[in-house]
Amino acid sequence: MMTPMFLWEQVLNGLIAGSMYALMATGLSLIWGTMRVLNFAHGEFFMLGAFFALTAFELLELPLAPAIAVALLGVFLAAVLVHRVTVAPLMRQRGWDFSTIAATLGVSIVLQDIALMTWGERFQSLPYFVEGIVHVAGVRLPAQRVLILLAVIIVVAGLVTLLRFTRFGMAIRAVASDPEAASACGINTPAIHAATFGIAAMLAALAGIILAPIIAINPWMGVPPILKAFVVVVLGGLGSLPGAVIGGYLLGIIEALGVAAFSSEWREAVALTVLIIVIWLRPQGLFGQRIREA
Repeated sequence: MMTPMFLWEQVLNGLIAGSMYALMATGLSLIWGTMRVLNFAHGEFFMLGAFFALTAFELLELPLAPAIAVALLGVFLAAVLVHRVTVAPLMRQRGWDFSTIAATLGVSIVLQDIALMTWGERFQSLPYFVEGIVHVAGVRLPAQRVLILLAVIIVVAGLVTLLRFTRFGMAIRAVASDPEAASACGINTPAIHAATFGIAAMLAALAGIILAPIIAINPWMGVPPILKAFVVVVLGGLGSLPGAVIGGYLLGIIEALGVAAFSSEWREAVALTVLIIVIWLRPQGLFGQRIREA
């Protein structure tokens, strides 16, 4: 029987899962909004973040906080390299839309193979960042899960502040609005593209790191999150950061309630059903703008 307390518990679980979806989708939306590129290797940066943090923590024996910082920096540099080697050259060619999709799909496979050769196929995990139980309005939750929710809220708030109130953020918004005009005003558009690609990868890496204590770290761990992130960006609207955040939490809650009503086997079906309904009723997403035909 679904009591109010049980439903509240499912909503909290949905918010925690939605935090990861929102963080992943925010990176995808940031890249699309700035570069009009769909990055199919985004899930592999989620995976690399977890592996880099694990390596820095266990092999380099760094404390947890510096290990996370090193992992995020490593993913940023890897993403900038991927952008420079694959995406940037393709964007200078005609009809590059599909070629970037094919290229990032190829990068996804290459990064999975590199991770398999480097860390092996054995499932691993990070230790919990915080121990204990937190009571939230009568519901007992592991402190690690509450940390995930709080961390994502802080990071998203920081990203919004960066984009709205800093010169770098203004440059990103200018490039997203009109790359040619931004270049004419002296903004280094290729550098902004590379930095945006790296920041988006860091968001995915952070999602992988904070989830690493509760899920298995393996070379293929980025596949399910990227699929959910694409559902979220369609739900919220491509290129819309508010849509990515709200869509992520909305999908997490819908999934949690769907699992409570049916079973965990229906989790993926719920996400795909939401995707189909949104495409049918509002193809541009909840916060996207309809493209007018000329």
